[in-house]
Amino acid sequence: MNSRKLGFSILMFIPLFVAGQTSVQYNSAEIKLGLQKLNVLGSALYIAAHPDDENTRLLAFLAKEKKYRTGYLSLTRGDGGQNLIGNEQSELLGLIRTQELLAARRTDGAEQFFSRAIDFGFSKHAEETFRIWDKEQILADAVWVIRKFKPDVIITRFPEDSRAGHGQHAASAIIAHEAFIAAADPKRFPEQLKYVEAWQARRIVWNTYNFGSMNTTAEDQLKLEVGAFNPLLGKGYGEIAAESRTNHKSQGFGSARQRGQAVEYFIHTAGILSKNDLFEGINSQWSRIQGGEEIGKMIHAADQNFNSDKPSASVPALVKILKVIESLPEGYWKEQKSKELKDLTAAAAGLWFESYTLQAVQALGDSIKIRSDIVLQSKFPVKLLSINTQKQDFDLKEGVTKSVQSSVLAKEITEPYWLFEDHPMGMFKIDDQLLIGHPEKPVSAIISFSFRIEDHEISYQRPAVYKYTDQVRGEVYQPLIVAPAVTASITDKAYVFVGNTSKSITVVLKSFRNKTQGTISPQVPPGWKIEPQQIVFNLPKKGDEKTVQFTISPSDQAESGKFSLQVQSAGQTYNRAHRIINYDHIPIQNLFPLAEAKIERVELKTGGKKIGYIAGAGDLIPESLQQIGYQVSTLSETEIMTADLSNYDAIITGVRAYNVNERLTLMQPKLMDYVNRGGTFLVQYNVNNPLLVQNIGPYPFKISRDRVTEENAVVTFIDKDHPILNYPNKINQKDFNGWIQERGLYFTTDADPKYSRILSMNDSGEPAKDGSLMVAEYGKGRFVYTSLVFFRELPAGIPGAYRLFVNLITNKK
Repeated sequence: MNSRKLGFSILMFIPLFVAGQTSVQYNSAEIKLGLQKLNVLGSALYIAAHPDDENTRLLAFLAKEKKYRTGYLSLTRGDGGQNLIGNEQSELLGLIRTQELLAARRTDGAEQFFSRAIDFGFSKHAEETFRIWDKEQILADAVWVIRKFKPDVIITRFPEDSRAGHGQHAASAIIAHEAFIAAADPKRFPEQLKYVEAWQARRIVWNTYNFGSMNTTAEDQLKLEVGAFNPLLGKGYGEIAAESRTNHKSQGFGSARQRGQAVEYFIHTAGILSKNDLFEGINSQWSRIQGGEEIGKMIHAADQNFNSDKPSASVPALVKILKVIESLPEGYWKEQKSKELKDLTAAAAGLWFESYTLQAVQALGDSIKIRSDIVLQSKFPVKLLSINTQKQDFDLKEGVTKSVQSSVLAKEITEPYWLFEDHPMGMFKIDDQLLIGHPEKPVSAIISFSFRIEDHEISYQRPAVYKYTDQVRGEVYQPLIVAPAVTASITDKAYVFVGNTSKSITVVLKSFRNKTQGTISPQVPPGWKIEPQQIVFNLPKKGDEKTVQFTISPSDQAESGKFSLQVQSAGQTYNRAHRIINYDHIPIQNLFPLAEAKIERVELKTGGKKIGYIAGAGDLIPESLQQIGYQVSTLSETEIMTADLSNYDAIITGVRAYNVNERLTLMQPKLMDYVNRGGTFLVQYNVNNPLLVQNIGPYPFKISRDRVTEENAVVTFIDKDHPILNYPNKINQKDFNGWIQERGLYFTTDADPKYSRILSMNDSGEPAKDGSLMVAEYGKGRFVYTSLVFFRELPAGIPGAYRLFVNLITNKK
């Protein structure tokens, strides 16, 4: 094996983050299951488009009942969806969903992979998807994952046609089918063959389904009963599936546990046809490799003789098996089973070890102090030979913790590798072939341990993590972070300037090293004036912060562009910001994006100043309105029910408020009274299920699943003289230029004639839809319902979206 291949193998086996401890001590049931899994040499790869597309019940059944090596390739990280737990969008949402997928895989036992594709939002057919995705690159990524994972069976969640219900869904099936063929062809993507070999899976099948209004199952299809109960786990696979799926919290996919029989259905797509089982005709025993049959017998004997009261009694047999496996010629299953066997040997011996630091963040180039703890929790003799090549030669004693201090150099910034460089709309830019497919960048510090167990030297690796004790949560593990020496963080992603009005932009400097000093200098596009042009700073201690401000003024000739920052310190140039995403259900995510923000000048007139906001599932509309001078107050239920709402020039509901806020049923009469008395009430989009308030407006309408996904779709004014299009800003076609991701979603339908339809639009080849924006006069006030994606456009600084949104909340008195 050459050095490049060895490095890749290490990347495959290092655990990137384990919830709870970094060194998991398996119980006897888990060791027993591990022994059974040792005797299964088969693998299955599930392929779909997004987080949540995967069939968690099938994954759990294949991984924990059939004990195949099981993986899920999600082409995207879910960047284009909606967020029900916060206001993160696009790449930041994709980062959250990546961690949710990893948590799901820790639950159902499968492994997680990704391609470079970006979820850009809903698309209606695969052709539209491939206009944005680089199909050849994504196909290469799928081939790469297949070649390194070597699945015997490939399973798709969706068909390749319109039955998939989403263009990216259909595209994932097309990619999977083509990759099934291309992975076996050494002429396709030959550059990969420096690291992996061509691989032909036995078959590819479509896992048909019955949900919503779509039933693609049939009794003449290949069937698999997956509702088994596993007594060692104390759970059935419907229960495990629900626990796995519930990790998708940002999508609101909390699921009820299912028990009892359950059948999965499959249609053959390509490869060798199977009639009775997914793995029909596939040898998944040790006899599939030369010299392996005797190993299978040895593992079976170890399984039969396993003593759950004394797992360490199995260690001699496990070490003997390991020696035989290590004597085999180099190969895929040798690597896989050696790793599994080493982990089982440590678990059976009661050997627990981990490495951690007491400091959460280290600066790039600094030395990281690491503490490694080792404890033997059985009487089986084990000797610690070395830690990171430092000789130890120490006989471990039962129940006595051995602690060793060491240090490693912080060599690379901890950053999601797919976000480190700017990228086009549909594809992340990743230059390192060995990173492609990985859910995360390998951890910054890896500690090597070597032990003598029985008469055999066995080596392990552990990621160094940050460990601390929280007064409420107890012992907490988080990833170790390597940061630039100094960061400069800008408050917002985009800034909108009204006319030639100046604006102050706040920047937070933060030091990750003692005695950090230097200068920070801004850069702006032509036509902008900035003061000051440089600021000197001094941050004496690690963790110190300093807030500075720059005043920016646009001229009439100001060009759209970026406000960016450069920091000079100790002869080095830094241009990174720092952002933290912190939710209890995932590890803390530290990002170091480029220190820049979009700046945009817009000709805009506003009316009124005081806005009330009713939070929904999470968006950045309040912050966006504050940028252009509005005073925005988030309204509580008490304020709505008891305060004089006439003090507000307009009241706005956040996206999906009527899906997530059950109390709106009680608040609705007060809000309608506010409109009747002269107020302006703007409701942003909701989905039709679950809809917690049936009568959102003063007159009836329904919410459909209609949407326009082409962000440059032509917009037609149904009534160009309507006040919404004329006051206080004259709206024209240019105001729909530059929109991102889509026009709108979940349009209204079957609306009462009292509503005025304002806009008409459609995707290519489809009939026009007029349900994106409608207005009704009610009493002395105005009710507005819009399915336009302002929650994406305003934070992105789209001028025309600001102009139109201001019109929606401004009613000429």
